[in-house]
Amino acid sequence: MAAVVQRAATSSVPVDFPPWQTVYWYSTRWEEDRLTERMLVVLRRRVRAAHGRAEEPSAGIIDSQSIKGADTVPRTSRGYDAGKKMNGRKRFIVTDTLGLLLVVCVMAAGVQDRDGAKATHLSAYLFTPVRFVYADAGFAGVLVNWCQRILRTTLEVVRKAPGQRGVNRTVPDSNVLSGKTCTRARPKPGSPRLGTCSVRWRALGGASGAGCALNASQCRWR
Repeated sequence: MAAVVQRAATSSVPVDFPPWQTVYWYSTRWEEDRLTERMLVVLRRRVRAAHGRAEEPSAGIIDSQSIKGADTVPRTSRGYDAGKKMNGRKRFIVTDTLGLLLVVCVMAAGVQDRDGAKATHLSAYLFTPVRFVYADAGFAGVLVNWCQRILRTTLEVVRKAPGQRGVNRTVPDSNVLSGKTCTRARPKPGSPRLGTCSVRWRALGGASGAGCALNASQCRWR
């Protein structure tokens, strides 16, 4: 469904689908009704319960990912990430410690991690009970004090061990952006809001699969 939402913005959908205008109309109406957000809440609670966890998480993980944008992505919603040498958009997410999506924000890739993380942390504070968040070293510095002072939230920066290379495995599910939640598909034309919708659809697919893998008899949403 995430791919269909993206393709509807470019007037290209599978041949067995209605006209792209119809697909796009429904996807935007569902997003205005916050349908994907409400579906994620239900699925997340069921998967957490199947894992023997409380329905609502108390801790989360924040991560970001810069994605190269297609040439047709407007300049007003794209930017250049000098660190990753990437021109496009940047996605910020907060997940629970199982890797289930809680919050997603999409903005220009030129936005610094500490600045984009503020909006993401604020969303997590307003819409979830999470008050303890793990992060890698990219979120260290003034953001830690900001979270404590403004949101009364603890941001725990987990650093790599001396000499360690590659993904920081000490951060739970630290590479969720490149694996469970979404793919590295290039952003297509459309607003960042469409990007958040696409990430949530991919997360819904991941959460459904996780629940069904645990116990097929509990998958009443199938």
